[in-house]
Amino acid sequence: MNIPENLLYTKDHEWVKVDGDIATVGVTDFAQSELGDIVYVEIEKEGEEVALAEVFGTVEAVKTVSDLFMPLSGEVTEVNAALEAQPELVNSDPYGEGWMIKVKVSNISEKEELLSAAAYKELIGH
Repeated sequence: MNIPENLLYTKDHEWVKVDGDIATVGVTDFAQSELGDIVYVEIEKEGEEVALAEVFGTVEAVKTVSDLFMPLSGEVTEVNAALEAQPELVNSDPYGEGWMIKVKVSNISEKEELLSAAAYKELIGH
């Protein structure tokens, strides 16, 4: 199970990489392995302000559909367009080419509520 130390995590299995006031968000290796083969990613919030814990899209796998929750409040500035044609990037490279959105963070203090890699490993029992 790949859980990079340099990222932050949510209890809903999203990862967050914060660089200044821009956060890159995706789903964790654990989440993609639990979902199985991802066949469709829908993110409908580009250009919108999205509040903490609000749904910003969905991931559809062969077996299930799962909501994606905002880890930090802010404006969605970019959606990974590659996922439209290649949703399987979430399975093959969840922390790289399979990233989902970039957000201009409006309340950086919310970062304090995110989990460290060690806390996330504990959450998923690894």
